[in-house]
Amino acid sequence: MNLNFRLQSEQSASNDLPLVLIHGLFGSLDNLGVLARGLKDDRCLIQIDVRNHGFSPRADELSYALMAQDTLDTLNELAVERFSLIGHSMGGKIAMALTALAPECVSEIVVIDIAPVAYTTRHHDKIFAALRAVSQAGIKTRSEAAALMRLHIDEESVIQFLLKSFHEGDWRFNVPALWQCYEQIIGWQPLAPCPHPALFIRGERSAYLADEYRGALLAQFPQARAHVIAGAGHWVHAEKPDSVLRAIRRFFAL
Repeated sequence: MNLNFRLQSEQSASNDLPLVLIHGLFGSLDNLGVLARGLKDDRCLIQIDVRNHGFSPRADELSYALMAQDTLDTLNELAVERFSLIGHSMGGKIAMALTALAPECVSEIVVIDIAPVAYTTRHHDKIFAALRAVSQAGIKTRSEAAALMRLHIDEESVIQFLLKSFHEGDWRFNVPALWQCYEQIIGWQPLAPCPHPALFIRGERSAYLADEYRGALLAQFPQARAHVIAGAGHWVHAEKPDSVLRAIRRFFAL
């Protein structure tokens, strides 16, 4: 599967390895835009919509092996042979899966607020309920959708994030497929130890990169470094973009 993508290349960045940015669940390639704007002068950037999101193709099947292959197929079409990766949440798991699928192609990896583990808590059931309620009501405007979603979701920031993918009554992600494959999304198949440098960025108030996952993380990414962003939650790059960019730039030595 070839994915929808956005390519940005400044003249000063033309000789560096491309940097691939991968968004999380319910997102699109715009979601890491704040990082793209901060890095575009240093690296050639490729932002992608993963399958069942944005303007990329839809499919009933969804797994990290498939999503990693989609990304590799798209980069192959662009004749990109070697690259670095940044992924947030689900996108971080896709990036990690890519290190196993094509280790010879990956230079280094930044994973934002996700661990290489299978989670047991279902954090998104209320979100799915809200999305289905909007679809079933036949709502066409964002204001009407927001009003209905507030019956299911308490966090206004989450509602506004989701509404970025709501256009004229349709969601730009495949709600039925994401619901059907949710166990695969929160799940994980452990990887062989990755030989590449890895930076794991955690929001201090997030539970996705809790200390209890340290053993599993280091077993799979023995060269990993950790960086905690104070006062931030799971959407750490949106809440503290300057802090995240500083950590990334230090890691890449930009």
